[in-house]
Amino acid sequence: MTRYRAASVGGCVDATLETRADGSLLLRSTEPLGDYPRRLSDCLERWATEAPDRVFVARREGGSGSGGWRSIRYAQMLQRARAVGQALLATGVSVSRPVVVLSGNDLEHLTMAMGAMWAGVPCIPVSTAYSLVSTDFGKLRHIFATTTPGLVFAANTAFAGAIDALVDADVAVVLTEGRLESRASLSFDQLLATKPGPEVDAAHAATTPDTILKVLFTSGSTRQPKGVITTHRMVCSNQQMLRQCMAFLAEEPPVVVDWLPWSHTFGGSHNVGIVLYNGGTYYIDDGRPTPAGIAETVRNLKEISPTIYFNVPKGFEEIARAMDHDEALRRSLFKRVKAFMFAAAGLSQAVWDKLDAHGERTIGERVRVITGLGMTETAPACTFMVGTNARSGYIGLPCPGVDVKLAPLDGKTELRFRGPNVMPGYWRAPGQTADAFDEEGFYRTGDAAKFIDPQDWRKGLLFDGRIAEDFKLSTGTFVNVGPLRARMVMAGYPCVLDVVLTGVDRDEVGALVFPRVHDCAGLAGLPSDTPATEVLRHPAVSAFFQRLCDRMWREGTGSANRISRIQLQTEPASIDRGEITDKGSFNQRAVLGHRAASVERLHATTSPEPFTFLPGKE
Repeated sequence: MTRYRAASVGGCVDATLETRADGSLLLRSTEPLGDYPRRLSDCLERWATEAPDRVFVARREGGSGSGGWRSIRYAQMLQRARAVGQALLATGVSVSRPVVVLSGNDLEHLTMAMGAMWAGVPCIPVSTAYSLVSTDFGKLRHIFATTTPGLVFAANTAFAGAIDALVDADVAVVLTEGRLESRASLSFDQLLATKPGPEVDAAHAATTPDTILKVLFTSGSTRQPKGVITTHRMVCSNQQMLRQCMAFLAEEPPVVVDWLPWSHTFGGSHNVGIVLYNGGTYYIDDGRPTPAGIAETVRNLKEISPTIYFNVPKGFEEIARAMDHDEALRRSLFKRVKAFMFAAAGLSQAVWDKLDAHGERTIGERVRVITGLGMTETAPACTFMVGTNARSGYIGLPCPGVDVKLAPLDGKTELRFRGPNVMPGYWRAPGQTADAFDEEGFYRTGDAAKFIDPQDWRKGLLFDGRIAEDFKLSTGTFVNVGPLRARMVMAGYPCVLDVVLTGVDRDEVGALVFPRVHDCAGLAGLPSDTPATEVLRHPAVSAFFQRLCDRMWREGTGSANRISRIQLQTEPASIDRGEITDKGSFNQRAVLGHRAASVERLHATTSPEPFTFLPGKE
């Protein structure tokens, strides 16, 4: 019998089902949502009183690759928040002129967010890629025009190009390190040195559950990001939902080691929120889920044993691979971790099996992997599967307090959510807000789901793809993109990063394949810095993708789920063109639009061309 490490769970393990006259279904947790604080700042004040010397957040001195941990305790953070909040009010920031943060996760960023929260001013963390990777600042320009910031904060002068190009002269600029040559700026230390006064205390007293805590900009499904209004009520109610679903969070202060960017809801609302809501400790990880960046994550995990561990699938893949030959990493990671959780994409079964094997080898039991569904607009969690029967694609049952509507739409079933964790709307976008909700006030996700077992709906829901990504072949047959894409990515592990399916109004389905060049180089025995075209031409790599193409053809049962041809993309997906987000999510529509010529060549070919593969069709 398979053994799993004990972990208290609940909240989303059972539900009621209502069949409605319009053909929709309504799911609700059988467990009511418990009480939660009015404001997230109440949590900071609570732990500053009850555990003043407990470390709230820590980061290595100087960031990645340096020595010991620099930390901020709960009482210290409350004092810093009040000082920064007072200083922010003096600059004239307000709800209509919020604080925009350009830089990534660090102690000063979190302090700035806590100060804005205390002063009742929205904080808008922006993806660093929009300043440092983008070459035209297109998305950042849109965000600035939408938000009209009153103050812009960045870690250092690396962000000078974006600031010089986009920040108006009357907007205050704050840097942690360095000075700008083109304009005056404040130092972060100046804000910290401010003496809190009655103004900031009055501002904090005026905040309510509906006060805007932050605005998070989406990045996946549209060309221009949409600003999601995130209130105290949304985050606090969702954190209570998380605590009830993962009851172990309240049994001991959680310890989190995390790199996920705070400009996204998983890292910034979910993970930071779990720590603050439950009085835990957050260790900022300056590593990344890449072959080069994983070394810092491994270093941190060998020193700090988390109680729950979050990552994207690529991160778990790199860590599982590192544990193959690093016993110290295995022992530290499995020392007290109660659960793993991934988001942003499906976890390969091969990686999942590896995590299970490492757990059994190290502690004699497995650690549960929690799956679910959430989004920026819902702060973020709405459904979870917390049992030990979870699999990639399973999203479980509703969290307490969330109504889940399953609405028939275009031949599929759309997930719609209603609850205290759902946004009031998009920032300064009434038209988009109106379109986002149905007549009953349910948020339309655009995601499809179906029951894992139609004969036993209590087993939970299975993710069934994005409705907008599905398309028809020339025969009128619908192609269900999500499951087919996921199957091909998993079949192509570890050499496939992602896949964009082609075939709109054509006879057959094809695929543009974005390879993991580093893993392909490893397969071919080539140095990691070998040019991509040389790697992809190697016979071992060509043979791998030919086998993948043959398999996807062979395993298909009809024209809608049989891949007829694939083409490797030698040009990486572009963030400026909206093909990929900074967290690695691919935008199918953008890729197809910008690579229309590649799609034409793929479907016109009758014999293999360079980087193109046709199945043997045996």
